[in-house]
Amino acid sequence: MTEHDYRQVTYDLTVDFARPLARLNPEMTFCYVTGAGTDSTEHGQVMWARIKGATENELLRLFRRAVMFRPAMMRATAGQRNLKGWYRALAWIYPIGRALAPGRFCTLQEVGRAMINAATAGAPRHVLEVRDIVDLAGMRAS
Repeated sequence: MTEHDYRQVTYDLTVDFARPLARLNPEMTFCYVTGAGTDSTEHGQVMWARIKGATENELLRLFRRAVMFRPAMMRATAGQRNLKGWYRALAWIYPIGRALAPGRFCTLQEVGRAMINAATAGAPRHVLEVRDIVDLAGMRAS
């Protein structure tokens, strides 16, 4: 995908969706799933990371309670159907990776639970890396 096209589907689409919501309710919690390695300086050499960083930065300007989720390798949820074949073939790596590099591996279920907890009880910070996501997923929403 070209940088222009990637920017349209990542930045423009997200921000065009978020701006009216921010006008209606700037106090809402806006959860955005971005990814490990996102470049919030917006000046790095990796195109996708720069654009994701620009998207995060704009959302953080729009919403006081915006939360950026930066998962890395995720274990799929049972029954999930939108997986690439190579992802299924590499599923055996997850338990080893989680044991050796817990800061790089989480589950899709943990991301979902962390998002629910962020929206209902708040998040400890605006940008959540994998360890933060796993910790927030384990908290009980009040």
